Amino acid sequence: MVPGFLTRWLGHGPPRATEDREFEPGKLPRHVAIIMDGNGRWARKRGLPRVAGHRAGVESLRDIVRACVDWGIAILTVYAFSTENWKRPQEEVEALMNLLVEYLRRELPELKKEGVQVRAIGRLEALPLPAQQELARARRETAGNNRLILNLALNYGGRAELVDACRHIAREVLAGKLRPEDIDEAVLKGALYTGDLPDPDLLIRPSGEMRLSNFLLWQLAYTELWVTDVYWPDFRRENLRQALLAYQQRERRFGGLKI
Repeated sequence: MVPGFLTRWLGHGPPRATEDREFEPGKLPRHVAIIMDGNGRWARKRGLPRVAGHRAGVESLRDIVRACVDWGIAILTVYAFSTENWKRPQEEVEALMNLLVEYLRRELPELKKEGVQVRAIGRLEALPLPAQQELARARRETAGNNRLILNLALNYGGRAELVDACRHIAREVLAGKLRPEDIDEAVLKGALYTGDLPDPDLLIRPSGEMRLSNFLLWQLAYTELWVTDVYWPDFRRENLRQALLAYQQRERRFGGLKI
């Protein structure tokens, strides 16, 4: 069941951009997830430092957020920084955190204007303080927006999320608020970072890699996958359109049979 507060997002009225009439009404995904991959390889092919690839990737995110608003997508979850990314060179990690702060500061007015609600999932308490502060400000100032949820996965790992969910449930049991025999899929889903959101309908993986990379492991159980060789810094509205059109051709049975 879709949470009541989301119902106002899910009507999928006519796209705001007239050039996108090719979308079949009522068949756009509610929730799109993207693994923003290929920044480093994009930079290397151009003889640029990896940081240049990450900066170019921010431009892609800006374009895709605008497209999602235009086309009536309810939720966009993007994999921005994983729990494993701390293993990268310190210079690169610091640049990524600085880019996050820069993006939030620069884009917040536009996000507010366009009705985008900023959220974040992951072990956020481990992020540098400036990043935590800018995230808190963006979340606070966009909390009432209802055109698009932009869900940033930061210091996120699918296995870490499941561990955190299990710890939460264990505390509920120890406190006498929950009986072990009452634990089911709904209880576990509710304990996830995305507990109040529907699972992604479509996962987009740029850069041609064929793996989930520890992203939304529970939530992607029945998600449609779309992979492209295009690196994330080159991924734009037209690429998203291709993914959405491909999604509209899929037959989703969720383990059952078409009657």
